[in-house]
Amino acid sequence: MESEISSPKRISDLVALKQEGARITCIPIFEVIPVDFLHRDNPYQAHVFLCRFEGEVDGQKYSFRKCYARGCPNNLCPHVSQAVMIANRYLQRDYRELKNAGIEVEEKLFTLEDMLVKFEGYKEEHDPTLTIDDYINMAKEGTEVEVSIEVEYVPAVEHFANYKNSQTFLTVDFTVEALGRRHNFQRCFACYQTDKEKEEKDQQVRVANARLEELYKRFDDAGVKYVKKFFS
Repeated sequence: MESEISSPKRISDLVALKQEGARITCIPIFEVIPVDFLHRDNPYQAHVFLCRFEGEVDGQKYSFRKCYARGCPNNLCPHVSQAVMIANRYLQRDYRELKNAGIEVEEKLFTLEDMLVKFEGYKEEHDPTLTIDDYINMAKEGTEVEVSIEVEYVPAVEHFANYKNSQTFLTVDFTVEALGRRHNFQRCFACYQTDKEKEEKDQQVRVANARLEELYKRFDDAGVKYVKKFFS
């Protein structure tokens, strides 16, 4: 391979580099960050479940992070206990992709620990913990699945121990109709530091759109009805 390696920004970048013969190490580092969101003029607080993937590609260090879920105690996003399960399901899928490509990675998972103490009032009647993968599998099995898609830039403030960090999340709202029911949920496809918009936005838009393109291919293969939308 060339000595000049483009730093990977996605799981699929690591897989592609491995397929080209690169030597890759990969370490997952979890971050559960309290974040203040502003969604359509609706302020709310949530915990965002992030994984930072770090390692080396042929001796060159890389680092990128991926948002797996967010949890909050209101109806603007899944409850935190559901968010942990959703995050782990997406995380396990990424681990499988890495392992299948021959990249060794410790398969750690998110845990609730004492998180539930911060989120009282969980009710069993909350919606089932379904992910987009479940609906794709339903479509493959013959169920009619239709998805409406809206892309949004959502401003937020991440709270760390000694400082705050303004982030803009590239979020996709999915409204799924299947089996006579409607399910609405959001997924973050990328984010950038708000005060570094000029430097980071274009790259993160490309990352988000590439992830969307991968998802749309899976929709096409399964026969899901939808209209493509991308960040611009």
